[in-house]
Amino acid sequence: MTIDEASQAYNIPIAILREYEGWGLCAEVKKVMGDWQYDDTDLERLGMIMTLHDIGFSNEEVKEYMELFLSGESTEGVRMAMLNKHRSITLDEIHFQEKKLGKMDYLRHEIAKAMK
Repeated sequence: MTIDEASQAYNIPIAILREYEGWGLCAEVKKVMGDWQYDDTDLERLGMIMTLHDIGFSNEEVKEYMELFLSGESTEGVRMAMLNKHRSITLDEIHFQEKKLGKMDYLRHEIAKAMK
Protein backbone atom coordinates (compact mmCIF):
# COMPACT_ATOMS: atom_id res chain seq x y z
CA MET A 1 0.00 0.00 0.00
CA THR A 2 1.44 3.40 -0.95
CA ILE A 3 1.51 6.42 1.31
CA ASP A 4 -1.45 7.97 -0.51
CA GLU A 5 -3.47 4.75 -0.26
CA ALA A 6 -2.63 4.37 3.44
CA SER A 7 -3.56 7.99 4.09
CA GLN A 8 -6.92 7.65 2.38
CA ALA A 9 -7.80 4.15 3.60
CA TYR A 10 -7.02 4.83 7.26
CA ASN A 11 -7.60 8.59 7.40
CA ILE A 12 -4.04 9.23 8.52
CA PRO A 13 -2.60 12.57 7.46
CA ILE A 14 0.32 12.26 5.06
CA ALA A 15 2.37 14.46 7.41
CA ILE A 16 2.07 11.79 10.11
CA LEU A 17 3.06 9.08 7.64
CA ARG A 18 6.08 11.09 6.49
CA GLU A 19 7.08 11.72 10.10
CA TYR A 20 6.75 8.00 10.83
CA GLU A 21 8.95 7.18 7.84
CA GLY A 22 11.49 9.77 8.97
CA TRP A 23 11.79 8.20 12.42
CA GLY A 24 13.16 5.05 10.85
CA LEU A 25 11.07 2.98 13.23
CA CYS A 26 9.73 0.69 10.60
CA ALA A 27 12.05 -1.85 9.07
CA GLU A 28 9.16 -3.35 7.11
CA VAL A 29 8.41 -0.20 5.12
CA LYS A 30 10.00 -0.69 1.72
CA LYS A 31 10.68 1.82 -1.00
CA VAL A 32 9.36 0.46 -4.29
CA MET A 33 9.54 2.48 -7.51
CA GLY A 34 9.87 5.71 -5.53
CA ASP A 35 6.94 5.00 -3.18
CA TRP A 36 6.89 3.59 0.32
CA GLN A 37 4.93 0.38 0.65
CA TYR A 38 3.12 -0.33 3.92
CA ASP A 39 2.31 -3.84 5.09
CA ASP A 40 -0.15 -4.92 7.80
CA THR A 41 2.43 -4.55 10.59
CA ASP A 42 3.18 -1.00 9.50
CA LEU A 43 -0.50 -0.14 9.48
CA GLU A 44 -0.95 -1.59 12.98
CA ARG A 45 1.93 0.56 14.20
CA LEU A 46 0.46 3.60 12.48
CA GLY A 47 -2.80 2.90 14.30
CA MET A 48 -0.89 2.90 17.57
CA ILE A 49 0.79 6.20 16.63
CA MET A 50 -2.59 7.75 15.86
CA THR A 51 -3.96 6.49 19.19
CA LEU A 52 -1.01 8.00 21.05
CA HIS A 53 -1.57 11.33 19.30
CA ASP A 54 -5.30 11.14 20.08
CA ILE A 55 -4.69 10.63 23.80
CA GLY A 56 -2.42 13.65 24.00
CA PHE A 57 1.11 12.40 23.43
CA SER A 58 3.45 14.96 21.86
CA ASN A 59 5.42 13.96 18.77
CA GLU A 60 8.50 13.43 20.92
CA GLU A 61 6.57 11.21 23.32
CA VAL A 62 5.10 9.20 20.44
CA LYS A 63 8.56 8.63 19.02
CA GLU A 64 9.93 7.61 22.42
CA TYR A 65 6.99 5.28 23.05
CA MET A 66 7.35 3.64 19.64
CA GLU A 67 11.10 3.18 20.07
CA LEU A 68 10.43 1.52 23.40
CA PHE A 69 7.64 -0.62 21.90
CA LEU A 70 9.95 -1.83 19.15
CA SER A 71 12.63 -2.63 21.73
CA GLY A 72 10.45 -5.36 23.20
CA GLU A 73 8.77 -6.52 26.36
CA SER A 74 11.54 -5.28 28.63
CA THR A 75 10.19 -1.74 28.11
CA GLU A 76 6.65 -2.46 29.27
CA GLY A 77 7.19 -0.78 32.64
CA VAL A 78 8.41 2.46 31.07
CA ARG A 79 5.56 2.45 28.55
CA MET A 80 3.04 1.82 31.34
CA ALA A 81 4.49 4.76 33.26
CA MET A 82 4.08 6.99 30.19
CA LEU A 83 0.45 5.91 29.83
CA ASN A 84 -0.20 6.35 33.55
CA LYS A 85 1.18 9.90 33.40
CA HIS A 86 -1.20 10.80 30.57
CA ARG A 87 -4.08 9.06 32.31
CA SER A 88 -3.46 11.13 35.43
CA ILE A 89 -3.35 14.34 33.39
CA THR A 90 -6.59 13.39 31.65
CA LEU A 91 -8.31 12.64 34.97
CA ASP A 92 -7.17 16.01 36.34
CA GLU A 93 -8.65 17.70 33.26
CA ILE A 94 -11.93 15.79 33.67
CA HIS A 95 -12.18 16.80 37.35
CA PHE A 96 -11.48 20.43 36.46
CA GLN A 97 -14.22 20.35 33.81
CA GLU A 98 -16.64 18.71 36.29
CA LYS A 99 -16.02 21.59 38.72
CA LYS A 100 -16.74 24.09 35.95
CA LEU A 101 -19.99 22.29 35.16
CA GLY A 102 -20.98 22.41 38.80
CA LYS A 103 -20.43 26.17 38.90
CA MET A 104 -22.37 26.64 35.66
CA ASP A 105 -25.23 24.54 36.98
CA TYR A 106 -25.30 26.60 40.19
CA LEU A 107 -25.57 29.84 38.18
CA ARG A 108 -28.24 28.34 35.93
CA HIS A 109 -30.16 27.19 39.00
CA GLU A 110 -30.00 30.67 40.51
CA ILE A 111 -31.28 32.25 37.29
CA ALA A 112 -34.05 29.67 36.94
CA LYS A 113 -35.07 30.27 40.57
CA ALA A 114 -35.21 34.04 39.99
CA MET A 115 -37.29 33.56 36.83
CA LYS A 116 -40.09 31.78 38.75
